[in-house]
Amino acid sequence: MLRFADRDTTRLLQAGDPDPVEWINSTGRSAIFLTCEHAGRAVPAALGDLGIAAEEMDRHIAYDVGAEGVARALSERLDAALILQRYSRLVIDCNRPFEAKDCIVTTSDGTVVPVNAEVTDKERQRRYVEIHQPLHEAIAVALDQRQASGKPLLLVSVHSFTPLMRATGAVRDFELGLLYNHDARLAERLAETFHAANPDVTVKLNAPYHVDDISDYTIPVHGERRGIPHVLLEVRNDLINDARGQQEWADRLAGPLLLAAETLEGPTDGR
Repeated sequence: MLRFADRDTTRLLQAGDPDPVEWINSTGRSAIFLTCEHAGRAVPAALGDLGIAAEEMDRHIAYDVGAEGVARALSERLDAALILQRYSRLVIDCNRPFEAKDCIVTTSDGTVVPVNAEVTDKERQRRYVEIHQPLHEAIAVALDQRQASGKPLLLVSVHSFTPLMRATGAVRDFELGLLYNHDARLAERLAETFHAANPDVTVKLNAPYHVDDISDYTIPVHGERRGIPHVLLEVRNDLINDARGQQEWADRLAGPLLLAAETLEGPTDGR
């Protein structure tokens, strides 16, 4: 895991800015460990409004619409620990490596982000150190502790996707994507258990995109390197843009996740 020492006394986050990390049910007993990297829409006060219209912060470019609600409801249903990230992906994308071009975007789905246009190396590093790094250090510590205990462990990262890309006109007409890179165990098993319980729902593997080491962080770093079963969930966001939809999809996912987990319990001897 890339780590910078924060020796710069100039801070991005100031008094009144939220902590980037929020824990839900940290002592949950489930083998399933939940993350939600794009839960929040917070912007540090020092960055103002990022130079974009307020309504842009309601779009998928700013956060994963509905993902937090689904993740919280899953945490409750499964008695699973959940860690949320509070800042907008337009500040820094906490599911991207530092080196990735879109870790800090200048344009997202047709929207220009003026404050990001000329981010210096030091400013980029400061966002990473103060927002990205604390999230993934917290995840790493929690997973280390759980593996050291010898108990089964699976990683589930909760996201959502837009049905229509404004910039390209691309249409995503399915409901659920199950994403992975080198290890398909949990994704493929969950596809089976979910389809059995929800035959009316279209489930696709590695859609609307494919996880890889360049464009993703949580799955490669916390899942693959540990050898634990993992999956990145992508629910279409028009289905979960209100509390009712979020609860419904948590209900849809909880049972199939438990069934999949029963046959896929990760290594119990640490890394």
